[in-house]
Amino acid sequence: MSVLSVKNLRVRYSGKGPEILKGIDFEVAADDFLAIIGPSGAGKSTLIRSVNRLVEPTEGQITLLGQDVRALRPRELRGLRRNVGMIFQEFNLINRMSVMDNVLSGRLGYTGNMRSLFRHFPKKDIAMALDFLDRVGLSDHINKRADELSGGQRQRVGIARALMQQPKLLLLDEPTSALDPKISREVMGLIMGIAKELGVPALCNIHDVQLAKEFCNRIIGLQDGIKKFDGETSTLRDADLEDIYAMEVL
Repeated sequence: MSVLSVKNLRVRYSGKGPEILKGIDFEVAADDFLAIIGPSGAGKSTLIRSVNRLVEPTEGQITLLGQDVRALRPRELRGLRRNVGMIFQEFNLINRMSVMDNVLSGRLGYTGNMRSLFRHFPKKDIAMALDFLDRVGLSDHINKRADELSGGQRQRVGIARALMQQPKLLLLDEPTSALDPKISREVMGLIMGIAKELGVPALCNIHDVQLAKEFCNRIIGLQDGIKKFDGETSTLRDADLEDIYAMEVL
């Protein structure tokens, strides 16, 4: 059974605006680390953000963890989002807060308002945060402010924060685009390794085709909102890439 099923997904940002996604279908299985590739403007980020309705679909069906995402009311949607960890391009950290507090913010969906206001997190949450910070190599930085870290370190905080949700699906929205090639490879390896260890599938919007081929078992190729390729990474040919990127202006 798939963790995520998307059928005939269509998105417009305004009623008379252009269609950004044009009838996209795909599934994510429990053991997938799936990449979405394509030129700028292909709809990759829109697709990722439609899954948990950060972008509202215009048409189609999204079934996530057995729930019809488009039918969920706000309270139900908040509950579903607790099960979906998201790692962002620009990290989305609170700069004035410590590394530890940024990571613990991943538990806000499970913590009462008063506890979260005064940062009174259960001991088990603190222990889990320390464990994830150790896994991402930031045990020596827990008390630093987020804005004192390098880009690679900031993304590692974002990874630990997403994992604090104990997610059943990871959404990665260009997680390496702000990083240099060496750090990008390290971050992708880290995410893939932890996701595999924890048994969490991932859907990753990524601009670097080589990283997608190196770390992802499946690839979806988008061009101008249309799915051009969907298959195992090993089956992606140069001709497929030429088709996917045919409209890209260099």
